[in-house]
Amino acid sequence: QVQLVESGGGLVQSGGSLKLTCAASGGRYTGMAWFRQAPGKERQGVACMHFNDRRTFYAESVKGRFTISKDNDRDTVYLQMDDLKDEDTAVYYCASDRVPFPCQIAINSPLSLDLWGQGTQVTVSS
Repeated sequence: QVQLVESGGGLVQSGGSLKLTCAASGGRYTGMAWFRQAPGKERQGVACMHFNDRRTFYAESVKGRFTISKDNDRDTVYLQMDDLKDEDTAVYYCASDRVPFPCQIAINSPLSLDLWGQGTQVTVSS
């Protein structure tokens, strides 16, 4: 059974850090993306990685603050979030697909991916 499970969310003060984990199982994955959705807003692509060459892509709003990485032995992907801001408050989701997908498209088109986790809440307080 294909499954993506996020963890690591929580409450953090502005300027703090959190590390999210996405554990993938039950399938073969060629990449993984992180998205977030704040109340009343559309789902937004945050970061994405191609597994074959470890090429990464980031939304402009998180460049230099967030880092996506992958465990070498498992299909577990992380999102290290530093210097968190109030506007980073959202539910964070990891997502992938059953076929290879280009991060350049996926990060701007969440509907292009068909595998999603349940999400983990990140709340940044000032």
